[in-house]
Amino acid sequence: MNFSEIGRVIEALGKDRGIEKDIVVKAIEQAFLVTARKKYGIQGEYETRYNPEEDEIEIYQYKNVVDEVRDNIVEINLNDARQLDEDVEIGDQLGIRIENPNFTRVDVQTARQIIFQKVRDAEREILFSEFKDKVGELITGIARRYERGNIIVDLGKADAVLSRREVIPGEAFKTGDRIQAYLSDVVMTNRGPEIRLTRTSPMFLVKLFEIEVPEIQDGTIIIKSAAREPGQRAKIAVISVDKDIDPVGACVGMKGSRVQNVVNELQGEKIDIVKWSDDLDTFARSALAPADIGNIMIDHEAKQLDVVVEEDQLSLAIGRRGQNVRLAAMLSGYKVNIISKSKLQEKINKSVQNLLQVDGITESTAQVLVQTGVTAIGDISVMEATQLAEMLEIEEAAAQVIIDSTLKAIESDEIILQPEEEEELVSASATPQYVGILTQDEGLDENDPDKFSDAERRLREELAAFKLK
Repeated sequence: MNFSEIGRVIEALGKDRGIEKDIVVKAIEQAFLVTARKKYGIQGEYETRYNPEEDEIEIYQYKNVVDEVRDNIVEINLNDARQLDEDVEIGDQLGIRIENPNFTRVDVQTARQIIFQKVRDAEREILFSEFKDKVGELITGIARRYERGNIIVDLGKADAVLSRREVIPGEAFKTGDRIQAYLSDVVMTNRGPEIRLTRTSPMFLVKLFEIEVPEIQDGTIIIKSAAREPGQRAKIAVISVDKDIDPVGACVGMKGSRVQNVVNELQGEKIDIVKWSDDLDTFARSALAPADIGNIMIDHEAKQLDVVVEEDQLSLAIGRRGQNVRLAAMLSGYKVNIISKSKLQEKINKSVQNLLQVDGITESTAQVLVQTGVTAIGDISVMEATQLAEMLEIEEAAAQVIIDSTLKAIESDEIILQPEEEEELVSASATPQYVGILTQDEGLDENDPDKFSDAERRLREELAAFKLK
């Protein structure tokens, strides 16, 4: 069958759309296979082949060789079969070329539709593969239009989506504006690949620094983690593999030129650059800058930091609306609790006074217990004598007397828990993904008590055990 445009179509699609010749040929063969089945009977068995020398599609119909034909669509008798192939036998399957298929205009139009649908599918797969390989890179495009509040960005070969949630708060783009963003994901949908961009991810911040700082590009400086509250403030932790290169200074640049370029792209977002340290205590102090930190108690198992600060450093450690402690939590991957030194001392004093209610416990003994983490009378009641004796460096018999006195006092209601009291504690936690990530509306809000529920609950559990009458 001659279809004069086949060769030209194959060349044009391969050249203009970057689709391989084999893909186009298979699409054409598939299209005419479907058309042949519709015209000659769907129960038949057909094969289509493109002949490049003749620039035509050859259609073959396969029939079983039988003595008596009952269905001429799938069967042919032996005499007719031997006129086509003299060596054929009963039970063989014979491929018969349909010389003049007499396709109608409708048949040809159907084939065209199938061809272009197959080509579109192939084109989508090519785009998907191409952009899937670019996930994690910076992409630059042109804003074309808005759809349901999302910005459609022209990338040249395809359109991408910059969701309204992925735009830095306060920034606005007009049609024709250049947009730089981080390619976060590519998802295949019914309409083709959906290319998703973001300007709020910490990885956007990381990639911008990679562009501005040559030492990051060549691997001399490594960004270990990053955290952002888009449009407001960000923190990145950096380390240098060359001891002679200051990672913070390199990222800041001469007169702040490098970091300023990043700040400008992020709509004035303030960026803190801190030096990474494998020592968590050291790193946590840097992450909580500019506050001057007193003591840090680390619980690696619970991934929690209890940070003690002086009263005049409390607001700096917490930051505006809890921003500084949130970013530090994201940067470190640990939950961070901030408490003032005066409040901690008050808590310790209450613990000591409550432990003194037990016969056999002196003030010095109570101080030792509190320092070792025993702040509640209930903790003593469940301890073994050997454990308490080792803790207080006393005889096991003396330790057992203290435990018995505690149990007796609790059972006789001599010790009664007081109602819970509110304590000042700010807590923030984050579980970083690739790096720390937290959107504006997910953080602690000093005016929203629900945001402090975990911190309050934890503190109340600690204090309830030793708030006694």
